[in-house]
Amino acid sequence: MYAQPYLQKYKGISTRHTCPECGQKQSFTLYLDGTTNEPIHKTVGKCNRESKCGYHYTPKQYFLDNPSSLTPPLGGGWVGSHATSEISNQNIKKDAPPQPAGTIPFSFVERSASYQSNFVRFLCEILTDEQIHSIGENYALGATKTNEVIFWQIDLNGKVRTGKIMQCNPETGRRLKHESGAIDWVHNKLKNSRQLPDDFNLQQCFFGEHLLKIYPNKTVAIVESEKSAIIASAVFPELVWLGAGNIHGLTTEKCQVLKNRKVILFPDLNAFEKWNEKAQMLNSLFPSNSKEVDFLSPNGESTRRGIEVREGLGVRCSTLLEDIATPEAKEKGLDVADYLIAQLRSKRSDTENKNQISEVLNDFINRNNAVKILIDKLQLTEIL
Repeated sequence: MYAQPYLQKYKGISTRHTCPECGQKQSFTLYLDGTTNEPIHKTVGKCNRESKCGYHYTPKQYFLDNPSSLTPPLGGGWVGSHATSEISNQNIKKDAPPQPAGTIPFSFVERSASYQSNFVRFLCEILTDEQIHSIGENYALGATKTNEVIFWQIDLNGKVRTGKIMQCNPETGRRLKHESGAIDWVHNKLKNSRQLPDDFNLQQCFFGEHLLKIYPNKTVAIVESEKSAIIASAVFPELVWLGAGNIHGLTTEKCQVLKNRKVILFPDLNAFEKWNEKAQMLNSLFPSNSKEVDFLSPNGESTRRGIEVREGLGVRCSTLLEDIATPEAKEKGLDVADYLIAQLRSKRSDTENKNQISEVLNDFINRNNAVKILIDKLQLTEIL
């Protein structure tokens, strides 16, 4: 008899685990298999720190993302793959009609638009004023009164889903982790201040998703973090760079907007296998003229299976970092941004940095028209 997965009940600190997103100990509740009462996967669960993290990875989404993990009766009953399940349709709870995604007024993006975040201060040390201005135009970065950066999630239709708020080290650009948490969310702040309803239906999208409409003919590149997407977009503007949010952010639901686009995935080190499997799954869902091939490493000594887009459209997973990484780099789990930052820093002297940081930052603060340009590009005339 099939039983629905459920969140593990609290029975002491042993039933609360470390969140895979924010790293907070004893804050993560696992989903258990309703039949075996065993955890479905160490990443499938919900962080109890909703206002500071918001991580929630459901069993349904996990099995959509990992079809190879399907085994009856769980696969047949939960996901609906009845070809391998003996569960009758009468025992399967029908899904409720999909609810529209909650949205936030664009005016909040306009009001927050600012270069006065510690993250932008860091960017001023490695990028030119032209590159940072381009980033501002495309991504409409925001800032809080305490110099936190706001990474807005704006969907394909120009609707604001939420904004990720985080504090960064102005010297390294890395996210600061502290006792009260490393991440906050705009939708949670607005709910707490009664500016959004309690039943706000959060459905996250890719960071930078709105750029798919602005640049319909560019190849799409997807990385894990918003930081990587921004820095890579400055160095390789010929691609549209999106941020998945984390290693599990490349969900099937988000990827619906990638239909009819050529896509390259750039996973962090040690995440290649997972994202390569995702590339193969997406190609099966969105058929294109592509095939699986062996990629030869630069030194010609090894090969790796991957997806090659031959003509037209499709998804492939880049082996770039895997091929050049040292064992130490893999152990640290470096990403595209780490390599780009190292190269950018090597090209600029300390003297140049000191002279340009103040000038660039003040210039942007005084002439911030990034949101206006973004509104024009998305043709959001109703909010002007």
